Amino acid sequence: MAPYQILLYYLYTPLDDPAAYVGEHTVLCERLGLRGRVLVAAEGINGTVSGTVEATEEYMRAVHADERTAAVEFKIDPAEGHAFPRLAVKRREEVVALGLGRRDFSPLETTGEYLEPREWRAMIGRDDVVLLDARNDYEWALGRFEGAVLPGVENFRELPGWVERNRRRLEGKKILTYCTGGIRCEKFSGYLRREGFPDVYQLHGGIVSYGKDEATRGEKFEGKCYVFDERLAVDVNRTGGRSVVAECLHCGTRSDRYVNCAWAACNARHFCCEGCERRSRRYCGRACAEAAVVSLAADGSDGFSWGTPAQ
Repeated sequence: MAPYQILLYYLYTPLDDPAAYVGEHTVLCERLGLRGRVLVAAEGINGTVSGTVEATEEYMRAVHADERTAAVEFKIDPAEGHAFPRLAVKRREEVVALGLGRRDFSPLETTGEYLEPREWRAMIGRDDVVLLDARNDYEWALGRFEGAVLPGVENFRELPGWVERNRRRLEGKKILTYCTGGIRCEKFSGYLRREGFPDVYQLHGGIVSYGKDEATRGEKFEGKCYVFDERLAVDVNRTGGRSVVAECLHCGTRSDRYVNCAWAACNARHFCCEGCERRSRRYCGRACAEAAVVSLAADGSDGFSWGTPAQ
């Protein structure tokens, strides 16, 4: 058994005093030596933490013992160590921000119909279905369900605008939405219903739960699932499906190696194969490489030519 565990969870539930809950929860996590990120709002809680098996088991017992969060469903992954560098428990206006302003609502009022993994697998191949990825572009670039519509958005807040521009693609269809762990689809599927789309469904527990289901074994998911911790990516498909769908930014070959641009002012995360990492020196493009040369020259250092292999 691995000595550590990573927990992923969320719950939409009214919290009368979110600020006080942040204080209570911080004390709990610090006492147990947990690391990760927990977001707290009046509408609920959204968290992912890592810790020893003993600490995370005690944490889950404590969360379930609290009547406010007793209904939390945890997704658990074994780990060899912490998946986060530090702990952050923060107060937010929304646990996931769709940017609706005065039109905002709670998924407790309106949300799409849940589909369990087996039901999801049975529906995704139908002709009257639109499979809609509710994640950001850098997430679905790493992995997604076969045949899914992939909105080109960099942020969850951009999805309502995308829907408005693409209503004709969705009208008259059963819309199936999915995300990493399910929380974004709680809000997004409800938004779709409020916008007049009657047949909206969501993958209960998200990609993470789908990959753990023994009946589906992650079938029809290609690539890997992007996660917001130091692992960056986790396997989903255990049936022998295509494991790499991402492409190197520089040469276009299949590669799911994420690196950050070496120009500190950019730091953009991008896919880069080992060969191109040597040739590009990990810059995401010529502009960043040239900007770095100018900066180095200003410091009295020698520059280099874009494309020169690193030694």
